[in-house]
Amino acid sequence: MGSSTVRTPLIGIVGSAGAYGRWLRRFFHERMGLEVIGHDPADRDSIDETELARRADVLVFSAPIRHTAALIERYVGLVAGSEPGKLWLDITSVKAAPVAAMLRSKAEVVGLHPMTAPPKSPTLKGRVMVVCEARLDAWRPWVSDLLEALEAECVRATPDQHDRIMALVQAMVHAAHLAQAGVLRGQAGEVGDLAALLPFRSASFEMDAAIIARILSLNPAIYEDIQFGNPYAQETLQALGRQIARMAALVGEGSDAARAAFRREFLQANRDALGTQALADGNYSYERLGYLLADLAGQHALSVHLPEDRPGSLRALLHVFERHGVSLSSIHSSRTPEGEVHFRIGFDGAVDPGALARVVDEIGRSGIGRVLP
Repeated sequence: MGSSTVRTPLIGIVGSAGAYGRWLRRFFHERMGLEVIGHDPADRDSIDETELARRADVLVFSAPIRHTAALIERYVGLVAGSEPGKLWLDITSVKAAPVAAMLRSKAEVVGLHPMTAPPKSPTLKGRVMVVCEARLDAWRPWVSDLLEALEAECVRATPDQHDRIMALVQAMVHAAHLAQAGVLRGQAGEVGDLAALLPFRSASFEMDAAIIARILSLNPAIYEDIQFGNPYAQETLQALGRQIARMAALVGEGSDAARAAFRREFLQANRDALGTQALADGNYSYERLGYLLADLAGQHALSVHLPEDRPGSLRALLHVFERHGVSLSSIHSSRTPEGEVHFRIGFDGAVDPGALARVVDEIGRSGIGRVLP
């Protein structure tokens, strides 16, 4: 493999019609300027698997967890020894089985796990990605360029370490929220559905409700496979169940001794285990999220899209508010499914409606931005 091949490789994506496959295709083509080919059973126009395996310099496996290892095994047979000097990657939420399968090839091997659904943004900036280097030599500089272009916060792990941690970070967290959803469903007849509960929300309940909604809004097969595909998920869920059962037993007992045991086991021991710094950092993060939720709940706000993504666009928008004497209480950005950046600008209840109407008029007339309904 010559250095020119490493600099401008042909990218092949197995699973190119899936959500992450489509995102990766755009990323490699638009962000890195690379030619991308792909195969997916859902895409009748995709390239033949044997041709994909033969032509691609970098082969990326982006398939459901339950199928990934067997799919890689099939490609080991398809390449028939033509893979030395190539690079194989996988984008999967478990790592031990896919990486072991890729290592049965003669390609260089890196396992990747972006800790997010396919984002609306063009990179993984602000997200974490786990990197499992299994066999990497000639492709190391190119992989470094790839990670830099992805802009993720990369953390290194072995495949087994990754799976053990994901049993906590993903399987346990998802299970706890799905169990909460089941309790809410079971008690809806007495207290009402989620919409009826939200007016009574605390910040914690609102955050948990948002996570429940997020999980139930995305591809259910992903969340199923995270539980059933991780070899450490069962023991983690059993441990979680024991903790909840113990707590329920103490509350059911209701005695002073039970209260003391609750304080000792669930409050003091856990506080000591987390440590002072982790508690301070976590409490600060919680307060920041609480402030954000409070801002977004404000009734007086405008959402504005700036069509020109250039330095100075936001400054020009803010000058419009300044000229009309409208003070801002908050400003937050978000991205639509189509990738447009929207700014949500909040005001306090004393804002002058006439001044705000003049702001809206000038934004539209000047072409600075578009005020959204």
